[in-house]
Amino acid sequence: MNMQTSSVTAPPAPKRIEQMNLSVVMMRDILLKTMFRKNQEMVAEISKSICLPIPVTQELIDMARDQKLLEATGSMHAGSGGQMGYRLTDAGKSRTLDALSQSEYFGAMPVPLEVYKEQVKRQSIRNIQITREQLTGAMGHLILPDELIDHLGPAVSSGRSVLMYGPPGNGKSAISNGIRDALGDKIYVPRALEYAGQVITVYDPIVHSAAEEQEDDPNSLRRSGNRYDTRYVKCERPTVITGGELSLDMLDLVYNPTARTYQAPLQLKSTGGVFIVDDLGRQAEPPQALINRWIVPLEESKDILALQSGEKFEVPFDTLVIFSTNFHPNEIFDKAALRRIFFKIKIDGPSQENYLKIFAMVARKKKMALDEATLVHLLKKKYPTIDNIYANYQPIFLIDQMIAICEFEDIPIQMNPDLLDRAWANMFVKEEKIVH
Repeated sequence: MNMQTSSVTAPPAPKRIEQMNLSVVMMRDILLKTMFRKNQEMVAEISKSICLPIPVTQELIDMARDQKLLEATGSMHAGSGGQMGYRLTDAGKSRTLDALSQSEYFGAMPVPLEVYKEQVKRQSIRNIQITREQLTGAMGHLILPDELIDHLGPAVSSGRSVLMYGPPGNGKSAISNGIRDALGDKIYVPRALEYAGQVITVYDPIVHSAAEEQEDDPNSLRRSGNRYDTRYVKCERPTVITGGELSLDMLDLVYNPTARTYQAPLQLKSTGGVFIVDDLGRQAEPPQALINRWIVPLEESKDILALQSGEKFEVPFDTLVIFSTNFHPNEIFDKAALRRIFFKIKIDGPSQENYLKIFAMVARKKKMALDEATLVHLLKKKYPTIDNIYANYQPIFLIDQMIAICEFEDIPIQMNPDLLDRAWANMFVKEEKIVH
């Protein structure tokens, strides 16, 4: 769909310890903790666990041997291509337990924050140019007025912020997801970051969908080698979708006191992708407070996070933020906040013509034949009772209801005015007082 995959430059794999920009002690301790926790001895498996090329892993092992923390097992392992095995010495075990008491973190070597900032520039959401074809292709299942695509296209290509507002049930969430699908290319997400000696885990399988990796066959003559730094995971551009549950503390670093590591907040996990705040106005915090929290990131492309110690530091903010609300913007924001949201797009209910197109498309998908008498009944008798206000969700709702009734009554799937009346009754709750 989108042939931009090649345009994102991959992070180069480090060739020497000096290129890592991490403290030697930190790297050595992560190596020891990983060998201890995963019970690994062979260089190839250790290198895979700490996500470093074999020569760099060997350099770390040799350094730990010089410090008498590791020793060679003295046996060549069968099936390991004549590799030497290594194990912790008694001094190595005591150093490892000491290191674990300071931080439980082991596994992938973290990427220093300053190095990651360079990769963020290489794969910035602002570099993406979306064409009309890509956007309509990703929204193909939605029937949208042309002028909506006219507004959405430039908004998405700017990689800034978008506010979609309008009555509920008209596909604001579906449009947000369509925008995400239109992006189409892959970026590199760090497994973990390092700042001031602290580890912040970023890669999250719930947010990031990893692309298929080509595994190297260790026995093949031409090994492609890892073409990029495997401390990163190659992923689809991430999408974080939050709704009424979003609270301000979800935008702060999460400290795990047991492991003594941090977890990146949602907006850092969504770097290079899309952050959707659905149903703005339904959160516990007022919308104005939520928007105030985003003002610096949206304007300056950087966010400020704080460590347990209170020390504040800057992280890149490279995210397309989409706010979606059923309220009119003037009801929930002041003028200053509205000025800072780059694009404001009203998503309205469909025209009668588009409503009928949606109704016909849904009926075809659900294998229900259209019936003229039912459609006339719907438009002439039913919609006038609600001031002829059409919504995109209604065709699916009504057709699903009629199918459910047909199945219950054990009759062939069909539509008629009587079935439609029964389906319509379920779409709206009658206003009445319940006596307790």
